[in-house]
Amino acid sequence: MRRAHTILGLESSCDDTAAAIVRQSDKGTQVLASVVRSQEKLHAAYGGVVPEIAARAHAEVLDLCIEEALQRADVILADVDGIAVTAGPGLIGGVVSGVMCAKGLALATGKPLFGVNHLAGHALTPRLTDQVAYPYLMLLVSGGHCQFLLVKGTDDFVRLGGTIDDAPGEAFDKVARLLGLPQPGGPAVEAAAQQGDPARFALPRPLLDRAGCDMSFSGLKTAVLRTRDSLVGAQGGLHLQDQRDICAGFQAAVAEVLAEKARRALHLYLELEPQHKTFCVAGGVAANMSIRSALETVSEQCGVGFIAPPLALCTDNAAMIAYVALERAAQFPADGLDLSARPRWPLDRVSPALLGSGKKGAKA
Repeated sequence: MRRAHTILGLESSCDDTAAAIVRQSDKGTQVLASVVRSQEKLHAAYGGVVPEIAARAHAEVLDLCIEEALQRADVILADVDGIAVTAGPGLIGGVVSGVMCAKGLALATGKPLFGVNHLAGHALTPRLTDQVAYPYLMLLVSGGHCQFLLVKGTDDFVRLGGTIDDAPGEAFDKVARLLGLPQPGGPAVEAAAQQGDPARFALPRPLLDRAGCDMSFSGLKTAVLRTRDSLVGAQGGLHLQDQRDICAGFQAAVAEVLAEKARRALHLYLELEPQHKTFCVAGGVAANMSIRSALETVSEQCGVGFIAPPLALCTDNAAMIAYVALERAAQFPADGLDLSARPRWPLDRVSPALLGSGKKGAKA
């Protein structure tokens, strides 16, 4: 019987501060504890995440999250075999908060340190929850990212397509602001859409007339703006039902685009890996039930198994970060105390960047 390995994971890349304890043994992989503290109330008055506020809030509560995770898991730091932390990509202040905390813990305890790509955390979540075998197709769809990835290994990703501008989660947040809905925009738009008519407004389905798996949501957001302004100009304001119908039409457009692009990505995946038929989705937008249902329908039509993690593991969490470290520890050496926080960190290091590159590297 092999010895169990226990990892403490930390996540602070955006506006959720998280800590988790994950253990891998002959009995499988167990999430012993997962603690997530949202900063939603801190950013509510600003209509979005304020990086400086987020960074300070992470620094204030990371230790409390760690303490709570250890208590829930009924372990102490001495029982932990390694410290895993999101080292990027993300809001750099928040990433730095997590990395510095992890370095301090690693130095004080002598435990190995693992810097984890946040996107890899989402991409490998199906292996944590459902023991999915490599290779599989992953749609990583969140507030800041949207990519179809062929996941071939712990550190082996091939991007088949992605968004060339706004990610869907970002578009949901912007549409919520346009319509006077609270943040975060995803849950607010989804709730309003449930009582709306998706067919009332003719909103565009960007890039469906273009071959390939790349996506664009910026123009859809602009169409929502023009629809709102037209209604306000014609009737002097926006009625509650107008708001609901716009949300329903917007959500339907996003779901249709993602579903059709998923169909194309599945065809590519099946050509490359005909013996493997698994389509997974992860990231915050995967919690949207309308989008999840559309993707599941496409999977069924293509004869491919569909896996979506539990809702708590779709949004940002530290269990996925700890799990990536467990896989990395078996294949790669630990990181040193010179580990750097990275605002940008693409998973596919070969394909050209979708959004261009700057001095800090590829954005996606």
